[in-house]
Amino acid sequence: MKLIRFGEINNEKPGIIIDDEYYDTSAFGEDYNESFFESDGLSRLQKFIESNIRQLPKISKDIRLGSPIARPSKIICVGLNYADHAKETKAATPSEPIIFFKATSALCGPNDDVIIPKNSKKTDWEVELAVVIGKKASYVDEAEALGYVAGYCLHNDLSEREFQIEKNGQWVKGKSCDTFAPLGPFMATQDEIADVDNLRLWLTVNNNKMQDGNTSNLIFKIPFIVSYISQFMTLLPGDVISTGTPAGVGLGMNPQVYLKDGDIVELGIDGLGTAKQNLVAYSK
Repeated sequence: MKLIRFGEINNEKPGIIIDDEYYDTSAFGEDYNESFFESDGLSRLQKFIESNIRQLPKISKDIRLGSPIARPSKIICVGLNYADHAKETKAATPSEPIIFFKATSALCGPNDDVIIPKNSKKTDWEVELAVVIGKKASYVDEAEALGYVAGYCLHNDLSEREFQIEKNGQWVKGKSCDTFAPLGPFMATQDEIADVDNLRLWLTVNNNKMQDGNTSNLIFKIPFIVSYISQFMTLLPGDVISTGTPAGVGLGMNPQVYLKDGDIVELGIDGLGTAKQNLVAYSK
């Protein structure tokens, strides 16, 4: 299945994509949130769709899409998880996953405007594969970890590098600005993705190719990441794990290049769709 949420900001409704058409699943009566995933919502939704396919209202593809997942309890990111990205930023290849948080208030729709924060000079892009947790996970074995995954999404892990690196403390300051977590266009369940370890991911800025990588180059694979994080915290249904970005970010260029008002970022991952974000300077 491919889950979407659509409509006005903070008033999104649940939907689904079937044969490249958008349908409203509001009659199912649940949003795609923690309680939905926790109560075997994917299986129940599948049965609902099979029984009601002819009654589902079709919706226009021109409608705004929100994050396919309602605000999760946490967004957890894995840093420097591609060797080429670690090299370009002059960082050592990590021996264990580097974990940091992104504020859930950064979550937005895949094609929403991205707001360059007040006083920002170094807003950067990062195309990433995001994992959505399907059931409560604590001290999970690596061999069983994929059983806790609901599906996958496209994510732009936007970063303000001055806030992240130069202002001391944890990376979260440069990762959590409003609109810095565009997710979607949809969440694909695991059966929709033939090989999650062989997905091309790419990103352009103003039609110029910046990133072109493949999940085959992840240093730490998804089962290990899910298992590893679950040793330190309980992963709740609907939680999002962003698995890292390949080379090609602005921070790694010489000279460095950062996003500015009016720029257009487009990105995509095989099987997970594409997104387009306009950069807009902060204003009151």
